[in-house]
Amino acid sequence: MLSAFLHAPTLSFLCSSSSSPQPQPKPRPCLSSMASSSLVRIAVVGDVHDDWDLEEDANALQFLKPDLVLFTGDFGNENLELVQDVAALNFPKAVILGNHDSWSTQQFSSKKKDRVQLQLECLGQEHVGYKRLDFPLLKLSIVGGRPFSCGGQQIFRKRLLSARYGIQDMEGSAKRIYEAALGTPEDHLVILLAHNGPTGLGSELNDICGKDWVFGGGDHGDPDRWNNMKLKTRYLAQAISNLKETTNVSIPLVVFGHMHKELAHGNGLRKMIVVGTHNIIYLNGAIVPRVKRSTNETSLQASNSDGTYRAFTLVEILNGQVNKISESWVSVVGNETTLEEEHILFKSNGQSSR
Repeated sequence: MLSAFLHAPTLSFLCSSSSSPQPQPKPRPCLSSMASSSLVRIAVVGDVHDDWDLEEDANALQFLKPDLVLFTGDFGNENLELVQDVAALNFPKAVILGNHDSWSTQQFSSKKKDRVQLQLECLGQEHVGYKRLDFPLLKLSIVGGRPFSCGGQQIFRKRLLSARYGIQDMEGSAKRIYEAALGTPEDHLVILLAHNGPTGLGSELNDICGKDWVFGGGDHGDPDRWNNMKLKTRYLAQAISNLKETTNVSIPLVVFGHMHKELAHGNGLRKMIVVGTHNIIYLNGAIVPRVKRSTNETSLQASNSDGTYRAFTLVEILNGQVNKISESWVSVVGNETTLEEEHILFKSNGQSSR
């Protein structure tokens, strides 16, 4: 039984895509074979920013054959139609909404459903803000962080968080993330999925959560994440440490987006991987833009004037540990898919390539 319903209001239905139905290939089977397999493949879709096509992305994912797809949010400026298409994707998945997904809505409407409410309804239990979604056949549990995060010290869209989740401050937010992890099945790994990463991972402009739009940089991570050792012990940092000590919860991976790979003002590329204490890997999946057309002038060499290249970050978990992480660009031309480029970001020897 999924325990995701324990920590936030959920709805008993999913809305259908507003666009005309598009055929999708069948996803990789996640059945009895997975129960005996120690290898799990996860595809991370970083900040989408309107670059999503249900048919083409489904074809690309079928080529990559992930067991699970994680979305870090920022689908567009409250782009309901795109979120409906994401909800229709026929793969096991978990989603967190970002600040752009609540771009205009500062508080929920009492007269009619606003576009934030409609996005949450479409995603249903697959939106993991402040809750846990268990995947028993994969022996994985996804714990969601704070929805609508914009980074930094202030809570973004506080009225929305208060109305839906009862969150008033960072301490309360950290406590809710911790509580969502309680009750995780003993044989499950836990992956934290958030829109923005935590504080404490560097303050240079090219660090994984570094401010790249101001001179001198700065740490733009969220202070309510569990690795912030400045939080009081009754909140997240020490609480997660206690959780690990008392329940043997294993947290090999934290996945987020928000901080785009390409830095502002042409300052180069961001570090997208950090290996932290307890060998926890922090992965930023915000490759923006994530879609390139073959007619664009890019480093990718087009063999056909049609089609697109679509970015995913692939994570392989082997025997309970992150084994490999790669940035993968899939060429989609009609129904033909090929791996156009692969950049290894991490290998199991613990060395980060970027």
